[in-house]
Amino acid sequence: MKKSLIIIIALVLGFGTMVKADEGMWIPMLINKNIIKMHEMGLQLSAEDIYSVNHSSLKDAIIIFGRGCTGEIISPEGLILTNHHCGYGSVQKVSTVGNDILADGFWSTSKEEEIPIEGLSVKFLVRMEDATASSLKGVSDDMSEADRAKTISENIKAIVEEAAKDNNYKAIVETFYGGNEYYLFVYETFTDIRLVGVPPEAIGKFGADTDNWMWPRHTGDFSIFRVYTAPDGSATDYAKENIPMKSKHFLPVNIAGVEKGDFAMIMGNPGSTQRYLSSYGVDLAVNQTNMTRVKIRAEKLRIMKEGMDADDSVRLQYASKYAGVANYWKYFIGQTRGLKRLKVKDKKLQEEAEFMNWVNKSPETKARYGETMNLISSAYDKIAETNLSKWYFIEGVYSGPEILRYAYGFNKLGKELNKKKESDIGDIVTRLKENIEGHFKDYNQTIDKNMFASMMRMYHANVPLDQQPAYLLEMDKKFKGDYQKYAEYFFSKSIFGDQAKVEEFLAKPKAKTLKKDPAMIAVDAFFSKYRELAAQAKEANGSLAKGHRLYIAGLREMNPAKNYYPDANFTMRLTYGTVQDYYPADAVHYDYFTTMDGIMQKEDPSSFEFIVPARLKELYEAKDFGPYGNQNGTMNVCFLTNHDITGGNSGSPVINGKGELIGLAFDGNWEAMSGDIAFEPELQRTINVDIRYVMFIIDKYAGAKNIIDEITLVNERPVVMGDVKAEEKITEDSLTE
Repeated sequence: MKKSLIIIIALVLGFGTMVKADEGMWIPMLINKNIIKMHEMGLQLSAEDIYSVNHSSLKDAIIIFGRGCTGEIISPEGLILTNHHCGYGSVQKVSTVGNDILADGFWSTSKEEEIPIEGLSVKFLVRMEDATASSLKGVSDDMSEADRAKTISENIKAIVEEAAKDNNYKAIVETFYGGNEYYLFVYETFTDIRLVGVPPEAIGKFGADTDNWMWPRHTGDFSIFRVYTAPDGSATDYAKENIPMKSKHFLPVNIAGVEKGDFAMIMGNPGSTQRYLSSYGVDLAVNQTNMTRVKIRAEKLRIMKEGMDADDSVRLQYASKYAGVANYWKYFIGQTRGLKRLKVKDKKLQEEAEFMNWVNKSPETKARYGETMNLISSAYDKIAETNLSKWYFIEGVYSGPEILRYAYGFNKLGKELNKKKESDIGDIVTRLKENIEGHFKDYNQTIDKNMFASMMRMYHANVPLDQQPAYLLEMDKKFKGDYQKYAEYFFSKSIFGDQAKVEEFLAKPKAKTLKKDPAMIAVDAFFSKYRELAAQAKEANGSLAKGHRLYIAGLREMNPAKNYYPDANFTMRLTYGTVQDYYPADAVHYDYFTTMDGIMQKEDPSSFEFIVPARLKELYEAKDFGPYGNQNGTMNVCFLTNHDITGGNSGSPVINGKGELIGLAFDGNWEAMSGDIAFEPELQRTINVDIRYVMFIIDKYAGAKNIIDEITLVNERPVVMGDVKAEEKITEDSLTE
């Protein structure tokens, strides 16, 4: 009787709130291993409901949006919901000074008004399968890393060719667990994507850089698109006769609200984690890599902002570029802070010591894994020698001044021109001509010139002299360290900073013009030096790959009862947990939700980051929230969950136990920026925009009833652990019977 009484009391008091999140980004195909725990936490779906190749399942509503985000289908006609910052570049493309959609927002009142976005595509996962055996065919333990990689590459090529044969799908094989396992992913890509609706920046980007990665948050981070197909339902490029996609699966939208302890899961495409990174890798990140990237990005942001503040048209040109640089500039600051504060290196050292104690306990494990940590440590010693020059090249050259990367795109043409075969250059020239307008539409020569001068100055001042291209040393000497003067010369002589000059060149392309162009000379010099240094580190990278693979294999063998999850690699994953608050520091508590009260408290008309649109204020003051507000007259905006996500999950759906949409994931929290390397369950939180706020903005703010009418709305909370239906309510009297 006492045991039964304890169980009943636990249910009434909300036992579900005591169930912790299951750390990990799990492979949907293998979710059966987790399904019992998920059911205990409140899931009401089967594993087949989540992932199936035989019938419609949640996976069919999840897409890769663009090149680095997630989106979800929320209507029978291919309506896409994703983050505002995921759609930002597409919205910027179709914005002009006279029609500033970024600033003003956009809402189509019919499908005819939806705006085609050139170059935007989405991918649906058709299926995935374990390809480990076929990928590792012919691989042996005594192979060199180079031979191993070559054999696997040849195997994967055959697997991909077979999977994509006689269909229009794209197949890719990805490595898991450091190269111990391989999985095949087959995708269908759709390229006719149209903008349906987006709130103004003042809503979709409220708080901007100041609030980025921070809680409490009040950002309506969403945008809406639609997938179109050919009349027969097949994927095709834009055409007037195309029709909205007939969705295989879509997510109903639940507007009943969330409460602390509610079960929730997120499906999406997390980009990259390093949960099995060694203490040596953590040390390099903290003491060199992160601080280098932050330093370079800070300077790039300063230069862009200077130009954007001076001219409104330039602000539009660089809005998306600036946001992209700023996002991970702040991330690397936070990650370094978190790695230090949470003593992640010390924790890694302890794990490695435990691993080696296990290895040394038997001759068999010592034979298999005895060299693991030596391989890793010696590899990092070698990698560290050129790590600084590597990141200055990536951040300051390849992703620095646009003139260099643009010039690099003409390399193939230069090679063909040198062959003096006119028939071989036609397609290359056509492609380059097609890209001219798109490149120069969002290009400002003054910003790029200043960027070039600053990046070259920083590169020369910080990279070891023996790792710099001789070309840069010559330019430093020629211009006596005056990099602004060097930039003026560089841009006056190169064709690649001027649209008219590029068009003139491509009308009559000559090898001599490219050969003497300062940008091509610089590109050749920097890339040659980078490849030279990369070749020096090739053996070390091979040793690191082997050590990493052995370490993960050894951990899994050491703890056979533990269900290890693989690092993220921008393939579909599922993470599950609950709605939760947290305590970021001593005597500090953050609640699990925010309301529009916070928007008004943050309002600052003098800062573009905290402007509140007049219409939004009217609705707030009138408490006109429609069916999306709370009974106490408030309107929720964002909420927290303890999910395990990372970049690439932006736009991912937050789904309740019945498979209904309750929010969109869009950020992590500042206190757990080390999360890509070490998950901290007490601190790590996912910041989500509440689906009620999304619906409120579409319905009450924008008046886009046509969009609301297309969505299946549900206004009933699913029964979760701790909830008791009215007819089953347990009274105090019943407990004493």
